[in-house]
Amino acid sequence: MKKLFLLIFILFSVVSFSQTKKIKILSTELSTADESKYPGATILIGKVKMSHEGATLDCKRALLYKDKNLFKAIGEVIIEQGDSIIQYSDFATYNGNTKKAKSWGNVEINDKEMTLKTDTLHFDRINQVLYYPNGGTIRDTKNTLKSVKGTYLLREKKFTAKSKVTVVNPDNHLESDHLDYYTNTNLAYLYGPSTITNLKDSTKVYSERGFYDTNTDVSYFVKRAKLFLKERTVSADSLYYDKRNGFASATNNIKVVDTVQNMVAKGNYAELYEHKDSLFIIDRAVAISVLEKDSMYVAGDKILLTGKPEKRIARIFNNVKIFKSDLQGKCDSIHTSQETGLTRMFNRPILWSNNSQITGDSIQLLTHKESNKLDSLKVLQNAFMIQQDSIHKDNFNQIKGRNIYGKFEDDDLRTMMVKGNAESLYYNNNEDTHKLETITKEIASDIEFILEDGEIVQTTYFKKSEGKTYPPSEFPSEEKKFKGFLWRGDEQPKTVEDIFIKDSTSTIHSKRKKQPDVVKEAREQFINETSKKEEKQKKPNLKKLK
Repeated sequence: MKKLFLLIFILFSVVSFSQTKKIKILSTELSTADESKYPGATILIGKVKMSHEGATLDCKRALLYKDKNLFKAIGEVIIEQGDSIIQYSDFATYNGNTKKAKSWGNVEINDKEMTLKTDTLHFDRINQVLYYPNGGTIRDTKNTLKSVKGTYLLREKKFTAKSKVTVVNPDNHLESDHLDYYTNTNLAYLYGPSTITNLKDSTKVYSERGFYDTNTDVSYFVKRAKLFLKERTVSADSLYYDKRNGFASATNNIKVVDTVQNMVAKGNYAELYEHKDSLFIIDRAVAISVLEKDSMYVAGDKILLTGKPEKRIARIFNNVKIFKSDLQGKCDSIHTSQETGLTRMFNRPILWSNNSQITGDSIQLLTHKESNKLDSLKVLQNAFMIQQDSIHKDNFNQIKGRNIYGKFEDDDLRTMMVKGNAESLYYNNNEDTHKLETITKEIASDIEFILEDGEIVQTTYFKKSEGKTYPPSEFPSEEKKFKGFLWRGDEQPKTVEDIFIKDSTSTIHSKRKKQPDVVKEAREQFINETSKKEEKQKKPNLKKLK
């Protein structure tokens, strides 16, 4: 008895299920058949209306295949699925068993979030998926999307587009090879080469994987990210960009190219403030000036670039090191003005030019603004130049004075003038035997030097007061080094990689700081520097008021 009841229940269920799946004719003006032309089909003509499991179809004419549970609709086809979507087309086919429809000819579909237009559309009602293979356009309240191929998931409100995808609104134009777009949130997720162009100022962002909020103009990219501004290009492993607030932060393998200044800055973390034309970089931060012969690298714990291109200020703080093939340097901080071309080195500054070590209380380098070549050098107060003897390492040629002024030609230091209380000490070797023959000490008001390949080839003394040449055995040992002598050859960067090596004391200090602390410190210093500049600009000129 139980088995008989179970069998009847199963049969009843199957019959009921098959009945619920059958397409129903709700209305038509004419129903006929033509077995020779349309075998197995019921021909419906005029104001045709059919239904199937929550969906209705209206059209002018239709062929209904009851045995196959499918129909073909012709002319002014309208498919409605409850109150969720409504679809228009010239033609459509629908299989009631698979719940799959195909529409073509001026297809348009609407739901609460969007309007889709295409030439051919496939609709899977079971999975609630729309698909077009030959080009389509989706419009929502914010954007217009176009692509060659596209899939729209009705439940998730998710649009997946591939091949020549564009997302356009009055502010931005997005191009991509592959993206997901949510019509209920206006969020886009990018999975292929993508470019977002701001239509107002032509700013561009490129990436091959990332996220973009079309409501807020906030984007986050994690693969081959590039930001193209008017005078700068920023590339990094990952990039966050808030267009409306003009803020960007970049992480790892950062490269900032300044097309106006012909300068490149690198590091592993950076923040850019577009409205202030400013940025700071930390973590292996280095600024690279592209000169005619070779490039000059300046590294430090922090790089701050502020101001518009023609008046840009570059500040590099703490553990600063400089490398150029024929010029190296070191100090605690550097200040460079694009407007004047002047670079100032602070706190125990030192330069090495070929074989010469140059020190002073302050060192300044002047770059020609038009040619971008090194023009001149100033060593102010307690100027000291030392050359180590290449043969006798314990001997050092020395030049000392109040100030030293140098002149560059084609980025090479060619002339130097020691001004005020000038002194020189030379160890003279035999050219053939390399044996030390004499030691010469001179005192004058000023001394001028001509250099070739870093070597002094000519010396001129002005107002020479005294001088003497000694045999090595008669030279007083206490006078072998001028007062203030300090050889710092072990600190000289010999390669580009050397500029990233911290001194032992600074290395210990940096290890104590966590990355967020370093970022916070750099940000506070950046805000402080830019605030000073803004306050100075706001301060009235009292002379003009009088």
